[in-house]
Amino acid sequence: GPFPLDLTANSTFFRQDLREGQAGVPLRVRLRVIGFGNCAPMSNLRVNIWHCSAAGLYSGYSQNNNPGQAGLTYLRGYQFTDADGVAEFLTIFPGWYNGRICHIHFQVYVNASYSAISQLTFPIAEKQALYAANSSIYTSGADPMTLASDNVFSDGYQYQMATLTFNADTQEYETFLEVTVQGNGIPTSLEEALNRQQFLVGQNQPNPYSGSTTIPVQLLSGGDVAVDLFDLNGKRVHHHLLQGLATGINFNRFVL
Repeated sequence: GPFPLDLTANSTFFRQDLREGQAGVPLRVRLRVIGFGNCAPMSNLRVNIWHCSAAGLYSGYSQNNNPGQAGLTYLRGYQFTDADGVAEFLTIFPGWYNGRICHIHFQVYVNASYSAISQLTFPIAEKQALYAANSSIYTSGADPMTLASDNVFSDGYQYQMATLTFNADTQEYETFLEVTVQGNGIPTSLEEALNRQQFLVGQNQPNPYSGSTTIPVQLLSGGDVAVDLFDLNGKRVHHHLLQGLATGINFNRFVL
């Protein structure tokens, strides 16, 4: 798709909230990735998304149809799928630009040699109602494109049509799409069973933590353990290598 950026080496983009102060109606995006081989969730896959602003502009590029955006990073980011195969983002509802219907780009990295890239779009009536209700933000008005005239979705959109609903409790719009990629997922119960063959992680104390916390790790055989802790925005806040842990329960205190 247009205006991609390689996010691989830039941890700034490892974030859940992509907005960076961009004007727009809040949109919570959930993509659930499943394996084509068994329809089970695929966890720990990196998912990139990017899309245009309410004004129809993309960050990171400056050219005739996208002026003045070089060096900017808004409305881009990546997350990793959880045990249920879901990657979640908080962004704004995108606008549109000439020649394309409103859409969001996404890319799923399955392994070092295979990634799947696609786009999602929204139900027409719900989308146009959102634009009409927020005309002071979406000043270009209703999206004039149809699915049949769009050069991406004109050959079919059954598997790219996301839901679009309003959550009155959070005052956010929500969108969901299930994405199928080549490979086999691991059912959550099986993944947990495989993990238990190697280690068990207990509840940290205190919880919530204040300055530091202790995490019990039980190893079925001794060895080294790498620990990465992340906050709710997907930012890594701690990395530590625990070397030479003994078989059994090890209590590890982390100062955060």
